[in-house]
Amino acid sequence: MAALFSSSEDRKSLSVLNILNSAGILKSASCQSLAQGSLKRASTATLKEIFDRYASVEVNGVKFMTDEDLIIKYLGLLPEKDYNKESLHLLCGVLDQSKEGRISFSEFQAFEGSLCVPDALYKTAFQLFDTNGNGSVSFDEFVEIIRKTTLHKNIPFNFESESDFIKLYFGKDKSRQISYSEFSQFLHDFHDEYASNAFKGKDSEGNGFISVADFEEIMVSIKSHLLTDQVKSNISAIAKAGPNGNQVSYAYFVAFLSLLSNMELIKRVYLNSTSGSRTDAVSKEEFLYSAQMMSQITPLEVDILFQIVQHLHSDNKILYEDFQAMAPEQYMKQVTRRLTEIKAVSKPEDRGIGMQVLESLYRFALGSIAGATGATAVYPIDLVKTRMQNQRTGSYGELMYRNSFDCFKKVLRHEGFSGLYRGLVPQLMGVAPEKAIKLTMNDFARDKLRQANGGNLPYWAEMIAGGCGGASQVMFTNPLEIVKIRLQVAGEIAGGAKISAWSVIKDLGFFGLYKGSRACFLRDIPFSAIYFPAYAHLKPAFADENGYNSPLSLLTAGAIAGMPAASLVTPADVIKTRLQVVARAGQTTYTGVLDATRKIYAEEGFAAFWKGA
Repeated sequence: MAALFSSSEDRKSLSVLNILNSAGILKSASCQSLAQGSLKRASTATLKEIFDRYASVEVNGVKFMTDEDLIIKYLGLLPEKDYNKESLHLLCGVLDQSKEGRISFSEFQAFEGSLCVPDALYKTAFQLFDTNGNGSVSFDEFVEIIRKTTLHKNIPFNFESESDFIKLYFGKDKSRQISYSEFSQFLHDFHDEYASNAFKGKDSEGNGFISVADFEEIMVSIKSHLLTDQVKSNISAIAKAGPNGNQVSYAYFVAFLSLLSNMELIKRVYLNSTSGSRTDAVSKEEFLYSAQMMSQITPLEVDILFQIVQHLHSDNKILYEDFQAMAPEQYMKQVTRRLTEIKAVSKPEDRGIGMQVLESLYRFALGSIAGATGATAVYPIDLVKTRMQNQRTGSYGELMYRNSFDCFKKVLRHEGFSGLYRGLVPQLMGVAPEKAIKLTMNDFARDKLRQANGGNLPYWAEMIAGGCGGASQVMFTNPLEIVKIRLQVAGEIAGGAKISAWSVIKDLGFFGLYKGSRACFLRDIPFSAIYFPAYAHLKPAFADENGYNSPLSLLTAGAIAGMPAASLVTPADVIKTRLQVVARAGQTTYTGVLDATRKIYAEEGFAAFWKGA
C-alpha cells in the first residue's frame, strides 16, 4: 500500500500510506490516543464546523463537499492546479460511499470514525479498492488501482500469469469478490507475493539468481517498510558478503525477507541466549545454538543477521541495541528518541579522547540533574534519619524522639516546614558533582572492565565498577555530609546560637571537613557495589518486550535496588554520623571507627547500629 499514484501527464504522485498517516486524512480524524491504546472520536460539533467551512455545494439546503474541497482545499494533498484528476477521484472514492460525486457530512463523519479504529489502515485501503461501493473487492477493481501505482510501473506484477495465489483468492476464473476480512489477509499476503513475483521477473534466465542491484531495487521498492536507514544504506554490501558474491539466490532472498519480518522473534532468541540480559554481547555460535533450541530460525537467516551486524559496527558479536538499527520503529513511544540513548558515534572504538570527554560531560550533566532532584525529594527523610542516628540511648535520661514518625512531627511542630530542609542549600551545591562523579566513574569502570572481558561484564566486575563509583564520590561526600549533619542537628537545641554552613566550614578547616571519611568509605563503597549491579539487572527485567522502560519501571527498579544497599550499610552510616556531629556535654566522644563501634555496642547494644534504617 505504499505505492505511488502517478499521472501520465505530469508524474505528480501521492503515497497512499502517506495520505493515511500524514497530516492529511488521519489528522482530519482528530482521533486522540488514550492510555488504553484506543482512540477517542472527535465531537460532532467540531466535525460539523470543519465540514461547513469547506463544503462548497448545497443541494436542497444541505451542504456537500466536492472532491476538490476535501483533497485540495482542506487537506492540501494536491496542488490547486495541474493535479492528477484520476488520483483525486480515487482518493475521494474512499469517503464517497454513495458514489454520487459529492461527500455528505454523514460520510465525512463516518470516515472520521473509521480512522479511529485499530484496523484503520486496512479499512481505508478496502474502501479505496472498493471502487463501486458494494462492500466487496473484485479482481478487476484491485488490478485497476494497482496498475495506477508507480510501483507497478517500475516493477510490474504479472496478473496475466497462471498464478495460484490470485486463483486461490479470486477463483479460477477470477470472478469471485472478497469481503473486507478476506481482503485484509489478501493485501497482507499480496505484499509477499509481489516480492516473489518481482524476483521471478528479474530472474530472466530462470536459474534462481538475480543481481545485487536487482535485489536492492526490489527491497527498496517493495519491502522498504522493513528497512531502516542503516540497513538500506548497506544493503548492497550486505548482499555481496553473501555466499554468492554479486548474485543473490532465491533462498538468500527469502531468508533475508524472513529475517527482517521476524525481528521480534530474533530479539527473543537473543534474550534466550543471554538469560534476559540486554547488555551481553552474543557470538554467532551462541546465537545459532539458541535459535536451534527454538526451531524457528534457519542457519542462513543467522548468517545474514551477523552479516548485517558486521556492516553496522564491524564486530562479530551482536548486542540488543543492534536491533534498533535493524528493525523499523513500530510504536510512537519509539519514534521519539530517548535522551539517554543518544550516541555520538556508532561504535565504542570510534571514540577519540575528545569524544570520550564529551560523553563524560554528558553523563556528568545527567547525574547532576538527577542528584539535585533526588536530594530535594528525600531531604526531610534524611534529616529524620540523621537525628535518629545521633540520638543516644542508655543512661542519658529521656529520649527526645520515640521513633522516626515522632521525630518528623516534632521537627514540624517546633521548627516549622523549613526545619525539615535545614542544611539543604549546601547539600544541593555539592550533590550535583557528587552524584555525577559517582555515575561517571561507574560507567567508565564498566566500559573498561567490559573491554577487558571480551565484551562481557561478569557480576564481580559490575560490583567492582560500582565500588569504584562509590569510592570516587567520598572526596565530595564527606565535606557535604559533615556540614549537612551539623546543620541538621543544630535545630534540636532550643535557643541555641544559629549556625551557618560557612561557620561550620571555618570551624572545621580543610582537614576537619574529612573527619569520619573512613566510615564514609565503609558506607559508600558497599552501597554502590550493591546498588549499581542490582539496578543494571532490574532495569531490563522491568522493561517491556521492546526493551523500553517507562518512568514507573525505572523508579521501581531503583527503589528495589536501593533497599538492600541502604539497609546493609546502615551501621557504617550510624558510625559516620556519630563521628561527624559535635558531642554535647555528657555525651560519649569517639576517636575513630573502631572506637565508635566498640563504645556504641557497649553503651547502646547491637540495635543501635540500625538506627534510622
